[in-house]
Amino acid sequence: MSRNSRSQARSAARLAAVQALYQRQMETTPLPRLLDEFHQHRLGREIEGDEYADAEVAFFDDVVSGVDARREEIDDKLTARLAQGWTLARLDKTMLQILRCGTYELIARPDVTKATAISEYVDVAKAFFDDREAKFVNGVLDAVAKDAGR
Repeated sequence: MSRNSRSQARSAARLAAVQALYQRQMETTPLPRLLDEFHQHRLGREIEGDEYADAEVAFFDDVVSGVDARREEIDDKLTARLAQGWTLARLDKTMLQILRCGTYELIARPDVTKATAISEYVDVAKAFFDDREAKFVNGVLDAVAKDAGR
């Protein structure tokens, strides 16, 4: 796999991870069933006319499972970086998943550079939100990265 196609596969995996974790939060789908559903029906498939890019499945699985397993630790790191008076509960549910995934990569994936993790999740944020929210993702993840010594 070329570097560019691997990069695209990871980008697709990140977007799918955010979607999967959003679904898990909204529907409390058990993790094994959620992963299986994405493997069977979402990753690299066409849904309602939208072509889903081939995703790096092992990377997708690691991000989704890692965020799920370390959610309390991740949420503590995020809470420490929110402005006074803000809580995770006040965040848009999609935004929260973007921040959780980015934080997971920053604390648990030393193979992913700080710059890559942050810019990838800024790009995911741009798929759902405007520039203001994308800048918010950049700021929060940059602060998390500094806290993590990256």
